Amino acid sequence: MIAIFGGTFDPVHLGHINMAQQCVNAFNLDTLYFMPCALPAHKAAPGISTQHRVNMLNAAIAPYPHFKLDLRELNRIGPSYSLLSLQELRKEHPTTPILFLIGMDSFNNLDKWFEWQAITQLCHIVIYQRPAQHCTVNGELKSYMQHANVDETATLKQSLAGKLYFLPGEMLDAASSTIRKQLKISNKKNELLPDAVSHYIQMHQLYQIDA
Repeated sequence: MIAIFGGTFDPVHLGHINMAQQCVNAFNLDTLYFMPCALPAHKAAPGISTQHRVNMLNAAIAPYPHFKLDLRELNRIGPSYSLLSLQELRKEHPTTPILFLIGMDSFNNLDKWFEWQAITQLCHIVIYQRPAQHCTVNGELKSYMQHANVDETATLKQSLAGKLYFLPGEMLDAASSTIRKQLKISNKKNELLPDAVSHYIQMHQLYQIDA
């Protein structure tokens, strides 16, 4: 199986690491790829370049042999759609199940994604739920959830795509937006960040200016 974990990772935090580790454990994965997406220019905080995000990811995943980076979305010219990445991955691995790890907040808005139904046919969707988060899907997305949801990891291993799995395990309440606000006040060590990421942020004085 191949597992992809997409996001802005601005910055990567212990919630992301926990989420990825839970997925590795649940499916006994050899490798999980963090796939940072491009940030719209108007949303990028001053000084938070793509290279800074990649450097922080490299620092965060260094202690974990199962974690690697996939930078295809940052290297792509043009729109950075998840669909395009999954289409590329499916061509590269035509006979391997693909897991696409996302958070509950992303799943609740999946029907707003570019050609979301095509995405569900290219991979299995694996959802991680933070504390106090709830599933609030409606319409076609709710119908997909009801038909695709399975309770056993083995079911996902037996088919290439099309299933939905809610990832159980320890939940850690961490959000990049909250961490950015805290870092704006003080960029000293943050308990929700890996030590190496905290050190990097302090060294480069990141997140100290209004976006």
